[in-house]
Amino acid sequence: MRMYFVGLDLAWGEKKQTGVAAIDSDGRLLHVGIAEDDASIIDAVAPFTGEDCLVAIDAPLIVNNPTGYRAAETAFNRDFQKFDAGAYPANTTNPLFNPPRAAVLAATLGLDMDPGSNANRRAIEVYPHPATVVLFNLEKTLKYKKGSFDERQRELLKLMTLIEGLDNATPRLRANRSVAWVELRRRVGAATKPSQLDRDEDPVDAVIAAYVALYWYHRPEDVTIYGDYETGYIVTPTLPAGTPTTVPERKGSRSSLENRLIRAMELLEDAQRELTAIREALR
Repeated sequence: MRMYFVGLDLAWGEKKQTGVAAIDSDGRLLHVGIAEDDASIIDAVAPFTGEDCLVAIDAPLIVNNPTGYRAAETAFNRDFQKFDAGAYPANTTNPLFNPPRAAVLAATLGLDMDPGSNANRRAIEVYPHPATVVLFNLEKTLKYKKGSFDERQRELLKLMTLIEGLDNATPRLRANRSVAWVELRRRVGAATKPSQLDRDEDPVDAVIAAYVALYWYHRPEDVTIYGDYETGYIVTPTLPAGTPTTVPERKGSRSSLENRLIRAMELLEDAQRELTAIREALR
C-alpha cells in the first residue's frame, strides 16, 4: 500500500511563504517547494493527501491555553533548550493561534490530529530544529536562520548535505535523486543575498518535517510525543538515553551572565518578529 509523508514548514500568516515537501513510503522525495495562502498549500499537497498520508506540520496544531506556554512546550524545552532548539509559547491570546492555522488546514484536508489515532490520514505537529539535533547528533542547532549571510549559507548547505546523508539511514530518504532538490541546492550554493536564503530555507525545513513523519511511521519506539491531544503536543525523534538536558553554571559567573544576555536579546528579537506577524495578520 502506498503512503505519503508530507511536511509543511507553515508560515504564521498567509502573506508569508510556506515550505512544502512530500516523501513516499520508499523514501523518495517527490515534491519540494513553496506555497503561500491556504488554497495554494492545499493544491500543493492534494496529490499526496487523497489517500493514506501522515502530514507533519511545523506550527502549533492544538492550542487551548489562554496564556503562557503549552504543557508540551514546557516539557519539550526542558530537554531541548540547551541545544538552542526551544519552542516558543503558543496560546489563544495570540490571534494567530485562535484558531491555529495548522488546525484549520488539517480540518480542511479532513486529517485526524490525534497522535494516538489509527486513522489512515493524519496530521501531527513537529519541530525540525530539534529533530536535526537528534538525527544528525548535533551539539547545537545549525544557524541558517540568523547571523551573517556567509554563516547562514554555510550552515544551510551543511544541513542539506546531512539530509542527503539520510540516503544511508533507517528509514531511508533519497533526497539527492530529486531534480527539485538538486535545483534547490544549486540555488542555495549560488545565493548572493539573504533574501535568497530566506526563500530557500523553508522548503529544506519542510523536507525535515516530512522525514520526521516517515521516521515516526517506521520507528515509533524512537520518537517522543511531548504533551497530548487535549492540551497540544510535539512529535520529535527521541534524544539518546543519558543525554544531559541542562548545563550547570556557577551562579553569577561571567559565562552565565553572557548566556543570559544572549538569550534575552534573542527573546527580544523573536518578540519583535511576532509583533510584526500579528500586525500583518490583523491588516
